Amino acid sequence: MSAALAIAPRGWEASLHLTFRHDGERSVLGRRSSAGPLAVQKALYPEGQQICHAILLHPPGGIAGGDQLHISVRIETAAHALLTTPGATKWYRSTGADSLQRIGLVLAPQAVCEWMPQENIFFEAAHARNALTVDLAEDAVFCGWDVMCLGRTASGERFRLGNIFQQWRVTRHGKPLFEELSILEGGSALLESPIGLAGFPVCAMFMVAGTGTDRAVLEACRSTVPAGQCKWGITLMEDVLVARCLANSAQVVREYFLALWAYLRPGYAHVPARVPRIWAT
Repeated sequence: MSAALAIAPRGWEASLHLTFRHDGERSVLGRRSSAGPLAVQKALYPEGQQICHAILLHPPGGIAGGDQLHISVRIETAAHALLTTPGATKWYRSTGADSLQRIGLVLAPQAVCEWMPQENIFFEAAHARNALTVDLAEDAVFCGWDVMCLGRTASGERFRLGNIFQQWRVTRHGKPLFEELSILEGGSALLESPIGLAGFPVCAMFMVAGTGTDRAVLEACRSTVPAGQCKWGITLMEDVLVARCLANSAQVVREYFLALWAYLRPGYAHVPARVPRIWAT
């Protein structure tokens, strides 16, 4: 992990470890352990027994300066898990201490992991370190996204102070497939620059890795257009398809990513897309 992601040891310390396995025709949550304020209540099956849904709970409701959250998930051979959150993750204003969330996903052969958390809302003056690593075995598939909302725009807040370090790393047997580290400084010119965020308060990325996506699929995804005023683009890098979107609201991004997911999921999971029920509550 980059030295930029090191933080002072203050605040909540919490960890969650999950293992999903394939049992007959079912994907089951075989093991779970936690410490501190992180939990999964129970496995859910809104799509039938083949896909296990898990809702990650963080009872404090937000991440404050000095908090350290560690989430590790293993998907065993041929299991399929969808992971989401009951609401947006709030990264609170800090007087100086950094807050950290590290997520590690390990997928065995033929496993499928769908990482679909609701948006991250970074309050003005937050000092956030958010890292996701994914390691894929042969024939494993990862589909996930990250939605960043800079400031509480509904109340007129902008991200004029603070900083965000965001890291994604996807490997297959330790060999890098995709790696990105982004650093956003509150009030910096990059937030307004046309080669940066162009003044949009929402910055998001969608990824599918391990599907062997071809050019025809890429072009079909490019024909999907997000609503409203926004900027977007899709890239195919060997075995990784990445879509990015800048928008004025998280809802616009969500609808765009769900449209991409609806098109791609039947190909890699052989089932239609079905929106997690918790999002409607």
